[in-house]
Amino acid sequence: MKTELHYYDIFPKVIPVGKESEITVKPLGWHAAFKNGAAYHLSVCPLEEGTPREFPNRRNLFEFDTKADTDGCMRFKFNFFAEQQYFIRIKDDDKFKIQLSVYAVDEDLCGRYPFKGDLHMHSRRSDGKEAPAIVCANYRKTGYDFFAITDHHRYYPSLEAIEAYKNVPIEFNIVPGEEVHFPEVRTHIVNFGGEYSLNGLIEESAQNTETGGNYNAMTKEQWSNLINEYAKTLDIPKDIEAFEFAACHWIFNEIRKANGLGIFCHPYWISNVFQIPPAFVDYIMQTQLFDAYEVLGGENYYEQNGFQTIQYYEDTAKGRNYPIIGSTDSHSSINNRNSHICSTIVFSPENERKSLIASIKDFYSVAVDTISAEPRFVGSLRLVKYACFLDQEFFPLHDDICYEEGRAMKDYVCGVSGAKEVLELISGRMKTQREKYFAF
Repeated sequence: MKTELHYYDIFPKVIPVGKESEITVKPLGWHAAFKNGAAYHLSVCPLEEGTPREFPNRRNLFEFDTKADTDGCMRFKFNFFAEQQYFIRIKDDDKFKIQLSVYAVDEDLCGRYPFKGDLHMHSRRSDGKEAPAIVCANYRKTGYDFFAITDHHRYYPSLEAIEAYKNVPIEFNIVPGEEVHFPEVRTHIVNFGGEYSLNGLIEESAQNTETGGNYNAMTKEQWSNLINEYAKTLDIPKDIEAFEFAACHWIFNEIRKANGLGIFCHPYWISNVFQIPPAFVDYIMQTQLFDAYEVLGGENYYEQNGFQTIQYYEDTAKGRNYPIIGSTDSHSSINNRNSHICSTIVFSPENERKSLIASIKDFYSVAVDTISAEPRFVGSLRLVKYACFLDQEFFPLHDDICYEEGRAMKDYVCGVSGAKEVLELISGRMKTQREKYFAF
């Protein structure tokens, strides 16, 4: 966390464009206190208007003389005129004291809060290492707002995770999900938030899952016949594998029927060689069967995330526009270099399944690469700028609160006395923090 965030609280941090907003700067401890009755020089410096010396005709410097109020806080009002970051600089007797930041957003982002999460990870119920409820607690401790257990062939582990916390108030949103694997299909697809299991539609997988509905599971032969007939209804180029494409087409449509988000996963994963041929990937991108593309996934070698990111930006240049997400594809939530390798920030009115899915489909998401110490963001330039600000100025404070809830969640499922009472005591703090920092 930046030193400034330890010494001063500034709120709200995010304000609407074009409206006069009152900003409060609160010292955190007497060592950072403003001198009683002393005059200070405050300036507001927009990040994207250039320096006053080089661009004198732009709106790039606004200066005020001010002093602290009787409660020790400093307040000022300002009309933040364009969507961007603004530096708030405070001087004492012409000596630099502190620089803080706020961000103004246009109307469409007002009412949308940043929620950090993961849409693709595994537990011990398939090939992961920890129980679903423990995975939940460990990821909450590290700052996640939402996620889904998406075990191979299995939907029920995500329901098990939800069930584990049904009797305690938590602000961590556990979403149902699964990684879909049908016979003879090599493409990896995640059903995020679907109201029933797709794996449960096939006899081979139905024994490993709970469908969330009543289905007469298909045999392998029935599945194969279904897709072969389905392929005849599609116009598939001769150089594209007809069964594979038709199966993907059918699966993504079925996920939509289940009101889920169909995610096209890690196409540049190297499993001996590329998981699926790049020519097939390109045709999937061209036809855009999926709801969201996993542009960042769970491997730390360059070829996977690097190639997937280039694919996304080249597709954008070609006019192919589709939503993106980042996921860890984690198989262990502790002592694992890849356990926090990627994530997604979704700008959503609520941290709720339907709202998150709708927001991703409406292009309000950014993928975050945390392979290296310095995070890298993938998405539209506008949202990436905003995400960079949040990563430095909001999420460190947000993550502190998440850690406490995650620790109590783990204690609760492990039977530690008093854990339920702790969760009840701290419930609602995330909501209070959002209302403080986002002036919507």
